Amino acid sequence: MKETTVNVQRVIMGIDPGTNILGYGVILVDKKSVHYVDMGVIDLRKEKDQFVKMKRIFTEVGQLMDKYAPDDLAIEAPFYGKNPQVMLKLGRAQGAAITAALYRQIPIFEYAPRKVKMAITGRGAASKEQVAVLLSKTMDVELQSKFLDATDALAIAMCHFYQLTSPLSDTSASTNWKSFVEAHPSRIKK
Repeated sequence: MKETTVNVQRVIMGIDPGTNILGYGVILVDKKSVHYVDMGVIDLRKEKDQFVKMKRIFTEVGQLMDKYAPDDLAIEAPFYGKNPQVMLKLGRAQGAAITAALYRQIPIFEYAPRKVKMAITGRGAASKEQVAVLLSKTMDVELQSKFLDATDALAIAMCHFYQLTSPLSDTSASTNWKSFVEAHPSRIKK
């Protein structure tokens, strides 16, 4: 996906994919300020047919995208689990949400769960509750713990905002010295 920076107002939608509960969070950012817009869940627990769930995710996430017109979609990456069936279901949910964004030509950015937790709390192994408490304080908004999938989605959106605004988050930056020296010869003192 294309590299993005925050120069003017930008709407970021975060998605915490799931086939039972899918969380979403929307923020508005400008320069260095973040404003809470909305968060919630799409409850799919009563739906038994997996394919109907995918259609609902595509349709309902698409309706949210039409409503909020996000400039970016930040979505949680699938993580390795012990149960392959769970990973398959999460991948399907993620794919349905990504397809809704692709259909609307919204750039997509994927973040690992540990990276999101690290960005919000400073700890990659933080609990969902810790993430919610810190988000609540950071955004100065009351977030109820019963919506942890929604607060996770909000955290994913915030993680993306931090990536956009951090000078250390250049994803094109190399991790070896030789490439750094070649890319930045003026920064090397002789």
